Formats: sequence, C-alpha cells, structure tokens
Amino acid sequence: MRILVVEDDEILRTLLTQRLNAECYAIDAAKDGLEGWDYASTYEYDLLILDLVLPKLNGIALCQKLRHTGYTVPILMLSSQDTSTAKIMGLNAGADDYMVKPFDEPELISRIRALLRRGSSNPLPIVTCGPLSLNSSTYEVFYGEMALTLTAKEYVLLEMMMRDSQHVFSSDEILESLWSSEEFPVDATVRSHMRRLRKKLTAVGAPPDLIATSHGRGYYLKILDLSTTTIAPARETPDIAPPNLLIEPSKSNELMQQAQYLELLNDTWKKHRSTCLERVELIRSALDRLHSAQLTSPIQAEAYRAAHTLVGTLGTFGLHQAMQLARNLDQELHPDLYLEPNQAQSFRSFLNQLQQQIEQTLYIENLPTMFEDRAKAIEDPTSKPSPPEIKVMLVDDDPFFLETFPHHLKSYGFQVLTLNDPRQFWSVLEGNHPDVVILDIQMQQINGFELCQELRSVDPWQKIPVMFLSADSNAETQHKAFSVGADDYLCKPITAQSLSDRIHNRLQRIQSIVN
Repeated sequence: MRILVVEDDEILRTLLTQRLNAECYAIDAAKDGLEGWDYASTYEYDLLILDLVLPKLNGIALCQKLRHTGYTVPILMLSSQDTSTAKIMGLNAGADDYMVKPFDEPELISRIRALLRRGSSNPLPIVTCGPLSLNSSTYEVFYGEMALTLTAKEYVLLEMMMRDSQHVFSSDEILESLWSSEEFPVDATVRSHMRRLRKKLTAVGAPPDLIATSHGRGYYLKILDLSTTTIAPARETPDIAPPNLLIEPSKSNELMQQAQYLELLNDTWKKHRSTCLERVELIRSALDRLHSAQLTSPIQAEAYRAAHTLVGTLGTFGLHQAMQLARNLDQELHPDLYLEPNQAQSFRSFLNQLQQQIEQTLYIENLPTMFEDRAKAIEDPTSKPSPPEIKVMLVDDDPFFLETFPHHLKSYGFQVLTLNDPRQFWSVLEGNHPDVVILDIQMQQINGFELCQELRSVDPWQKIPVMFLSADSNAETQHKAFSVGADDYLCKPITAQSLSDRIHNRLQRIQSIVN
C-alpha cells in the first residue's frame, strides 16, 4: 500500500514516514500543499494524509481541489485544531477522517488500516483464501496451522493479492503500489520478491502454483481446490529468518516495539530540537514587531503557523506542558485576530516559558501518552474534587442569541449569567461576581465600549477579563475595543468550543502573570 504524507513540519514528517515504513507501507512525503498536489496528480496512492495548516496551499484547499477533479482516494486530515468547526471544515472539504495532534500512535495506525480496508473488496481485517489466512491487525499469516515468516515487502505483496484475488497484477501495478517514488525498483525486483514468497509458501505445504503467472499480463492468486489440497503437518517455521521479520505478536515483542519507538523519538528529538527553538525565535521576532506596532499580516500568519506546528510537534513527543503553551500562542496569533502592541508582553511570558521547556528537555524519558484531557476523562471522578465552575456574564440584546448560545456554553462546564438590558449591568455584576465578562458592542441605551470603560475605571473590577463578542469584524472597531480596555475580541458566529478555549486561555494567562 502506498501513502502520501503532506506535512510541513519536518519533525513530524520524518516520524510519520519512519513509523509507517515500519508498518509495511510505501511512503512519499511532501512539505507543502502545492508539492502535495504535484505528487497526488502524478502518482497513484491508496491513502493521503494531509496536515490542515500548510504553506502555499492549505490542507482544506488541497482536499477540495483533489475532490473537484474526481479524486476518490481516502484522505485522513491531521490538525492541532481540536474544535468542532475545524473538524466540520475538514470533513466538508472531502476528508474521510480527521485526527487531532498529538494523536495516539496505535489509534492512527488503526484508522489508516480501516481507511485502506474501506476501499478494498474485502474490508475485514482477516482475509482467507482456502487454507491461507492473513490478519492485517496483527500481521500474522498462516497456511493451515503453519505460520509464515515474511519480510515487510513480502507481507504487503501477499495481502494485496489476497484482498483482490480475482485480479491479475502487472509488474507496473505492483511497483506503483508497493514502492515509493524515491525508490527505483525494476521488473526484476518484482520477480525476485515473487520467487522468495513462493518458496516460503511451498515450504509450509502450499502448492507451487498458488501464486500463478499469466504470461504477458502479471501475477494472480490461484483459487485453491480444497478437495485436492494437502496441508503440511505442523512443524517449525523456516530456520533462516530474513531481516525485518513479521513475527507472532507477544508481550515481549510489544515491549521491544515500544523501546524501538522511544529510541526513534529520542533520535529525532536530538536532531530537530534546534528546529523547535528556531520556531520560538520566529515567534519572538513577530512579537517584537507587534510591540513596535510594525506587525504585518504575512508575519503574523507566519508566526501563527510556527506556533501551530509546535503544538503538533511537542505533543507528539509527549511534552504536554510545552504543547499547551504553544497552543495558547497558536490561538492568540491566529491571522483573523487583530492584535494590539500592549498584548506583546503577555505573549512573551508564554513564549519564554515555552523556550525554557524546550531547552530543558534533552531527551524523551517516556513514550507519549494520549492528550492529557483524554487521560483525565477516564479517571475516577470521585478520586478528586471537580474544578469549580467558571462564571461567565454574557451581555447582549439579541434575545435569540441569549436563548440558544448559553445552552451550548453550559455544556462545556460554564455557569452562564445572561443580561439583555445593559442598564442593569452593575447590579447583576456586583450581585454575582463573574470570572469573565463578555460584551456585545451595539446595544440599545448603552454600548459595550461604554460599559468596558466604566469597568476599567472602578477599582474592584479593573482586572476582570473583558471579551467582546460582536458581528463587526472591522479593524477600527477592534482597535477601539482594545483601546477602552478589552482583553480579547471575537467575531460572531463562533462555536461554543472556540469561545470555551478562548476563555480558558485568557484565565490561564492571567494566572501565569500573577504567579
């Protein structure tokens, strides 16, 4: 099976390529969307893995472009954006599946197998052809009771033929499916692999012509006549074991694979840790420009892409604390957000902590676990007290918005106070003491700007986070919001999860500054 990986992060691209090669897949890798388009429109693939945020042509646009040309190959999209909006965008663009970085490595492999089986005439993990059986979940191959010991290429060659046993595979088809574009095999390579595979099959009792040759056309798996088939009695597998063997899974084998993967992670981290620090410096340069009011849209987009890449990279290595710091920067530097010079200092606080985390990590001690939030989800809820609810005060004169949106926000663990008459603002505020205030701008009687100015002039409320949520995306309006004391500005429409992320991010930043 041949897979194209389109990922601009060299570290993740290397890890994915090496890990999928170990799973018997032939891998081509592209570093940006345009290069991914060139590969996909030139070569035949069984699966595409696309990052969402790519230079030159992003993953959404590339996916749409491929689907508009009638491209039907399964597409798995990867992203650091763990929001329902991002997932919906990816799936609506034509992706078949969506995974969030950092991903659980066994889950990624399982999803890849499932997508590849989906396009097969036999979508089950276990395939049988008479006494010959293959389990793609464990890489076990048996002829009767006899286990076969195969190299990676021999295994995928046999699996391809078993999953489409009615098809005659030409040498060109086999070369296209099982070798990457960087390899240069020839017809003799196919003949050599076929000869070794046949020899191993006959050694366990299979007939010599189980893999038959159609002269001038190619190779096919011959349907076995079970009434005349004789199966060799159980005996030991061949004495000579070629390199890269696929052996029966066991606990010791699993531990060995984990140790090998940890070694791979450390080798990759040593080579590319400096790349992570270079991305930190790129973000620092952008913040220097922000501080001096010289930040341009292209530079902000470049800094955002650097932060976004760090989220996936650091999470893949299991550096969850560093990953969360990068995620905070990723959310704050989004190209759609208007940034004020006075925000640069608080961003630097996150960046300095992030740099320290990377510099202090000289090697990876343990295999990465799944994203921390997923681990917390399976903890015993009685083992420790639940965190206190965050109290949000939402001020907006749109009755439909106040009726529907708070319901979604409550599902994320917030206690929501709603107010449709800004004239009652102070009585509700002082009577409930919210943690965050969210204001609309255009309201009758009193607008959001006036309320924010009043808040910043009253001592007990000067430091409460104030966020504007408005349908107005005009840069001048956003600038005015920050000038009257806003901490954040978001545009409608927005998902409850996106707003939840921004609220938590705002409170975490305040906490980090206080500490």
